[in-house]
Amino acid sequence: MSAFELAVSSEMVFTELPILDRVRRIHDLGFAVEIWSWHDKDLDALAATGATFTSMTGYLHGDLIDPASADEVIRTAEASIEAAKRLGVTRLNLHTAELVDGQAARPRQRATGQMWLTAARTLERIGELGAAAGVTFCVENLNTVVDHPGVPLARAKDTLALVEGVAHPNVKMMLDLYHAQIGEGNLIELVRRCGDAIGEIQVADVPGRCEPGTGEINYPAIAEALRAMGYTGTVGLEAWASGDSEAALQSFRAAFS
Repeated sequence: MSAFELAVSSEMVFTELPILDRVRRIHDLGFAVEIWSWHDKDLDALAATGATFTSMTGYLHGDLIDPASADEVIRTAEASIEAAKRLGVTRLNLHTAELVDGQAARPRQRATGQMWLTAARTLERIGELGAAAGVTFCVENLNTVVDHPGVPLARAKDTLALVEGVAHPNVKMMLDLYHAQIGEGNLIELVRRCGDAIGEIQVADVPGRCEPGTGEINYPAIAEALRAMGYTGTVGLEAWASGDSEAALQSFRAAFS
C-alpha cells in the first residue's frame, strides 16, 4: 500500500484506446486519473466513469510572464475552474508560458525582471481565484533542453521562487521530477527544499519519459525521502509506457509503495 495518492495521466498510457476507455482502465486498476486539456473532452462522460480526477490544465491561453497576455491567463483560468467543478478537480496546472503541442507559443531565450514581476502579479490574481473557488493552482517546472525550449522561468528553482514569493495558499508547485532531472538533478535535495510549496509530484524516468525503473532515477529512494519529510499528497505518473501500459502502472505503484 502506498503512503501517497497515486494518479496516472490518461493522456500517455493505453493510448490505443479512446480517452474514456483509458480513464476506465486506470480507475479499474485503482489509480486516480489526470487529464491535460479539458476544452476538447466530454466532461459529463468523463464524470460518469466514476473515476477520481486529481488534476487538469488550469488555463488555455496566455503567458504568466507577459503583461500583454496575462489577462488571457486569468480569463481562461476562470473558465478552467468552472470545468473543474464538473469533474471534482481541485488542482489545476499552470506553466509560466503557453504551450502549443508542447512548444512555447512565443519562445523567449532569456528571462527579464519584467517577466518575474508580471508572473508574480498574475499568480497573486490566480491565487485569489483559487481561494474563492476552493481550488489550488500549481505551477509546473519544465525542462528546456529536450521537451520545452523557449519557456522562461521554467526550472524548478524558478517555479519555487515564484510560489514562495507569492506566498498564497492556493498557489503551489507541480514539481515534475522528470523535467527537474534533465534540467537540474539532485532530486532528493530538491524535494526537501521545496517542502510545503509542493502541490503535487509528477514522475517519469530519464531518458525516454517512461515509467519508473526504465532509466536513471532511483524513484524508491525518492519515495522514501518524501515519506520522511511527511509528504502524503498526490504522486502523478506523467509518463509513456515503455511497453504494456498495465505493466507500466504496476512498476509505478511498486516504486511508491
